[in-house]
Amino acid sequence: MARPLESAPFTLADEPALAGEEVGEGPPVVLLHGLTATRRYVLHGSVALARSGRRLILYDARGHGESDPAPAGEGYGYDSLVSDLRRVIEQRCPGERPVLAGHSMGAHTAAALALARGVDLAGLVLVCPASLGEPPSEEQAAEWNRLADGMERDGVEGFLAAYDDGLDPAWRETLVRIARERLGRHRHPGAVAAALREVPQSLPFEGLAELEFLDLPALVVASRDEADPGHPYAIAEAWSERIPGAELISEEPGQSPLAWQGGRLSRAIADFLDRAG
Repeated sequence: MARPLESAPFTLADEPALAGEEVGEGPPVVLLHGLTATRRYVLHGSVALARSGRRLILYDARGHGESDPAPAGEGYGYDSLVSDLRRVIEQRCPGERPVLAGHSMGAHTAAALALARGVDLAGLVLVCPASLGEPPSEEQAAEWNRLADGMERDGVEGFLAAYDDGLDPAWRETLVRIARERLGRHRHPGAVAAALREVPQSLPFEGLAELEFLDLPALVVASRDEADPGHPYAIAEAWSERIPGAELISEEPGQSPLAWQGGRLSRAIADFLDRAG
């Protein structure tokens, strides 16, 4: 039986203080989670990628999990998220070329940093991107505000009451269970509500055409719309078509999303990194 891999917790003390951990040894892979999630929801606790010879660097985004809310005068837009990511790279892997692996908001943050230049990266893993680089429609903005209102009013249960409306019955029980578990891990639910209002209004880049300037190995992981309509397959496909040489992978129709299967996703990422060198 393989020995358990130990986790080494860390805190970046500058404002906002960011809580994280490192697992494994080898070239660094920085994991970035999605909106309302925490650091454990990129690979869902799997250490298969660490066992493949990589050092995983996980952290909770500002206002999420165990990390502090945004300082006074700051917010939760992508400029701030990218600044936090730079801080993590500078302090946890100085002089190295990390791979960035992000889910949804984390994928957008990773792409935004790569487009901003100034940091030498080895590759990108973009899981379930959901942004077209355009402002949300009035209907989309209203939906995010409805979720934020519910969380501000009644915490986790208020969010779930708003979230539950319109879910596919075949996936409803699983989606609500995952959301309840994920939301219960936040020390500052008010900060998560603020992020729900601000992040969707913020643009990680200006239009999909910008992705054509990403000149490093990239893997795009898509989810089928039946289980994960919030991360449309067509958007992930569009990202893979815009990024030069990007690979696109997904689960088979009818299966649980690959993005939810930490072990399989970890092995897919390890295979991609081996191919990309």
